[in-house]
Amino acid sequence: MRTHHTVTLLAAAGLLALTGCSGAVTSEPKPDDKVSAPPAASQSSISPDAPSSAAAAGTPPSPAPEQRMIYLAALNKIDPEIVNGDDEKAISRGLSQCQSMKDEKDPTKRVESTNRRFIGPNHPDGFGLTKAAFILAAVQTNLCPTY
Repeated sequence: MRTHHTVTLLAAAGLLALTGCSGAVTSEPKPDDKVSAPPAASQSSISPDAPSSAAAAGTPPSPAPEQRMIYLAALNKIDPEIVNGDDEKAISRGLSQCQSMKDEKDPTKRVESTNRRFIGPNHPDGFGLTKAAFILAAVQTNLCPTY
């Protein structure tokens, strides 16, 4: 069991390193990937007129358009079904994961909660711990690097 946890953590660390390096390479958007500014509704549980309460609750602000594209591209590289055409849901799940990571410091539990949070039509129980580690690294690198 410990070997499994070690492999998962190493995969997450490797993705963090790769995601940090690949940001400059993949930050060039394609014309059809242009995304407008994120709407305030992406943080559905937080009222738009209370950004200070969002920060106090541990939810980071919505990503800037360029960071948003990089994050969605990272998820699509892991598995296109993670985003599955619903950018807002993928961003909302990522911000929600950031909030739960603020309270949970155990890397194994972070990966497990990511696996439960990120699901798809063909993956109702998550994408597995290995992909969850990669998803977690993409979330942390692009949405909440200080968590």
